[in-house]
Amino acid sequence: MKFSTFLRHIREGLKNVIRNGWMTFASISSIVISLFILGVFLLLALNVNNLADQFESQVQIQVYLQLNTDQAKIDELKTAIGNIPEVSKVEFVPKEKGLELMRKNLGKDGSELLEGYDKDNNPLPDKFTVDVFEPQTIAFAAKKIEAIGMSGESNPLTGVNYGKGTVETLFRITNAVRNIGLVIVVGLAVTAMFLISNTIKMTILARRREIGIMKLVGATNNFIRWPFFIEGTLIGLIGSGITIAILLLGYSRLVQVSEVELGLMMIKLITLKEAGYLVAGLLLGLGTLIGIWGSTLSVRRYLKV
Repeated sequence: MKFSTFLRHIREGLKNVIRNGWMTFASISSIVISLFILGVFLLLALNVNNLADQFESQVQIQVYLQLNTDQAKIDELKTAIGNIPEVSKVEFVPKEKGLELMRKNLGKDGSELLEGYDKDNNPLPDKFTVDVFEPQTIAFAAKKIEAIGMSGESNPLTGVNYGKGTVETLFRITNAVRNIGLVIVVGLAVTAMFLISNTIKMTILARRREIGIMKLVGATNNFIRWPFFIEGTLIGLIGSGITIAILLLGYSRLVQVSEVELGLMMIKLITLKEAGYLVAGLLLGLGTLIGIWGSTLSVRRYLKV
C-alpha cells in the first residue's frame, strides 16, 4: 500500500468518526460503559487478591520450647529449623519479649489481664516464630519441625502451632476468591467485547448504502475496509482513553479517602501506581482490539464486502 493511500484512509477514518456523530457517540458510550464495569471489577479483583496475599503472608509457625531450655540447644534448633527448604526466616522470641509483645497487642484495656507478671514471674515459654516461602507449604514445614524435636533423646518442644484447620480454611477461601474474581473479569471482558462489537456493527449496517456505492464505482474490498478499520481503532482508543481517565481518577480519590479508615482495620488497598499500568494497559488494548475486531468483522461477514 502506498503511503499516500494510507494517509487517505486515515483521513477518511477521522472524517467518518466526526461525520457519523450519533453513531460514533453510541459506539464510544458502549465502550466506556462496558469497559468501566470491567475496570471496576478488575480493580476489585486486584485488591481482593492483594488482601488474600496480606492474610497469607501473616501466617506463621509458632514453635514453643520447654522451660529452661539451654542456649546451646536453642541455637542448635534454630539452625536445624532454618535448614528446612520451605523455611524463609526463623526468629527466636525469648519469653520476656513475648510478654512485652502480648501487652502491646492487648492494648490498655487488655493489659490488666497481665498485671502482676514480670520477668521473674513470666508464664510464657520461649519460642521460635517461623516464616515460610510459600504459605501453602506451612503444614509440611510444621511436620518437619515436629520431627526435628522428636529426633533427640528428649523433645525440647512443647508444641508446634500454625493454626491447623483455620489456615487450611483460609487458603481455600482465598483460592476461591481468586478463582471467582478471575471468572468474573474474564466473563465481563467477553461480554463487553460482544456488546461493543454489536454496537459498531449497527454503525456499519446503517451505512450499507455508502459501501454499496463505493463497490459500484469499482472500489476494492481492501480500499473499503481500511477506513472502517481506522474508524474502529479510533473509536476503541477514544472510548478506552475516557474510561481509563474516569476509572483511575476515581480510584485515586478512593485510595486517599479510605486510607485512614481501612488502615485502622489493617487493610491496605493496592496503590494507584501498582494498579494503574496494568488496568490502563489492559483496557486500552482491549478497547482498541474491540474497535478493530467489531468493524472488520462487521464489514466482512455482515455486509459481504
